[in-house]
Amino acid sequence: MAISIEDIKKLRAMTGAGLADVKKALTEAEGDFDKAKELLRERGLAIAAKRSDRETSNGCVLVKKVNDFAAIIALKCETDFVANGADFIKLTSDILDAAIAAKAHTLDEVKTLKVGDADAQAAVTQRSGITGEKMELDGYEVLEGENIQVYDHMGKHTLCTMVQLNQNNEDAGHKVAMQVAAMKPIALDEASVPQAVKDEEYKVAVQKTKEEQVEKAVEVALKKAGLNPNHFDSEDHIESNQGKGWITAEDVAKFREIKETVSAEKAANLNENMIQNIAKGRVGKFLKENCLVCQEFQFGDGDKQSVADYLKKQDKELKIVAYKRFTLAAE
Repeated sequence: MAISIEDIKKLRAMTGAGLADVKKALTEAEGDFDKAKELLRERGLAIAAKRSDRETSNGCVLVKKVNDFAAIIALKCETDFVANGADFIKLTSDILDAAIAAKAHTLDEVKTLKVGDADAQAAVTQRSGITGEKMELDGYEVLEGENIQVYDHMGKHTLCTMVQLNQNNEDAGHKVAMQVAAMKPIALDEASVPQAVKDEEYKVAVQKTKEEQVEKAVEVALKKAGLNPNHFDSEDHIESNQGKGWITAEDVAKFREIKETVSAEKAANLNENMIQNIAKGRVGKFLKENCLVCQEFQFGDGDKQSVADYLKKQDKELKIVAYKRFTLAAE
């Protein structure tokens, strides 16, 4: 049977599929819209299955607040060409609208919500079939309550944040949301950092400090022996410097003997109290740089101050209740 252009336009508006795909589905379904939609859905599933092992490093991240409910969602794909397409961004926006309207709290809930004529997951699969790229919903975050500010970094839909304060202060909330975007904190404050993270940071700091103490001892010994430590800082440099005539085979042998002997002696005689104190200082620095309220505030009037100090200047009772952040970038 002949398929009219009006029917093609109607099904395309309903599904977002390409004109050629819509026409083919309607032809095969002999004009039956329900059958045609099912054909498009099945083709989307087939394409999605074939590309299930592909990496989705691009996509669209959106954030929105309606009354006392705010959410971030990410729809991921393979290329920035698809990610920047109007249809892809609209699908992400439609799914976010549905999630906020339903006040969904989990990604699993979001996937079952109605978006157009299908649930969100089916709509994503169908879009995958149209573009030929793998797509997946990811990164769903929620905040509920009063005094929430949302931020889409530079309006590029790749990094979004939400911040909730205990008082109404839109300017402060917006600036802290920008702070979260720029400085990627791992926790609100030190108390919010899991003990396992602190323990791991301390362990790494102890090991790094021990290695540095040994390296310093070797460096001092090399200088005393008349060798330039910079000539022996890697095997590649040793080979290169020897080829240039800057060091001799005897120098290399002398370096290796000093390194082996001094490293063993220093490692066996490290000052454990000093090591622990230095490691604790490193952990403190890590927490200061990665806990939101402790971070140096990036959007003040020029004076150095922490985020907590900035908030106190606005109102002595002003505090951050919670924050959320999601980005497509590998960090």
